[in-house]
Amino acid sequence: MMKPYRAGITGTGSFLPEKKLTNSQLESIVETSDEWIVKRTGIRERRILEDFAPLADIAVEASVKAINDAGLSPLDIELIIASTCSPDYLSPSLACMVQGKTGAKNAAAFDVNAACTGFVYALQIGRQFIENGTYKNILIVSAEAMSRVTDFTDRKTCVLFGDGAGAVVLSRVDDGTGIDAAILGAAGENGDVLTIPLLYASDTDIQNRNEGKKQVIWMDGSEVFTFASRIMAEATKNVLNNAGVEMEGIKYIFPHQANMRILQNAAKRLDISMDKIYSNLEYTGNISSASIPVCLDEASNKGLLKKGDKIIIVAFGGGLTYGSALLTWSM
Repeated sequence: MMKPYRAGITGTGSFLPEKKLTNSQLESIVETSDEWIVKRTGIRERRILEDFAPLADIAVEASVKAINDAGLSPLDIELIIASTCSPDYLSPSLACMVQGKTGAKNAAAFDVNAACTGFVYALQIGRQFIENGTYKNILIVSAEAMSRVTDFTDRKTCVLFGDGAGAVVLSRVDDGTGIDAAILGAAGENGDVLTIPLLYASDTDIQNRNEGKKQVIWMDGSEVFTFASRIMAEATKNVLNNAGVEMEGIKYIFPHQANMRILQNAAKRLDISMDKIYSNLEYTGNISSASIPVCLDEASNKGLLKKGDKIIIVAFGGGLTYGSALLTWSM
């Protein structure tokens, strides 16, 4: 059945903190090397939010850019969906803080936590509000301060994560562009392979961490790698099948930027060149749910995307969660 409206991305924005943490700097913090990090992850540096700066501030920076890029005023925004797994507060939500700081007085606001898949989840949620006619303009902002939930004495994880924010405006479009298909999924039975405790931690989670480091990320790297490599290829194939589109018709795939080996593995499973996979991992590290919207903003600003191009976004994350979407670019 045809939907009465379609939802498309009409503006993008991003913001990365100025402070950099390079591999050579990490060598003085933990037993590792630039060569080892690059070989295992593809990461050379990551951005770090200053201790005194709230995450909401960089979320606002990205949001304002996206709203301006869409040619709108904050008062035109009717809903704000924020995705994060490293918020400043449990309450107020990041979305409410962005609403207050941007002056988007007409917007409802709430947060989504699907870890690194958060942007894809938020996009699909927003899409439904557009398609059923409830709203015309929605701000989706993904912001993460992963450095604040990282144990920098754990060399398995501290080399991976960085901070940043990305945002898009999702609007009603009537030119045949927009979101064509999307898939969301979860494998909660395997959620214990990647955890960030908050108010409670199981005995196992406490044992898995260094003493006194309760509220930090821990993951079983091999299990996450296996899941990610499989699910990114599967979710990509499934969303193509659902839309009746061939891979040859796709301009770019924008995957969650977790680890270069995962991206290479996914490309191999999809039988495509790495040229088709957009990556900024080298200088951002893994910024969780912010990675895809930051990539979209970069690609848009570089002129790599033109109206009518078909792209795929695909992610996996803690929970475990996964998701993909096929879009016809609207800008």
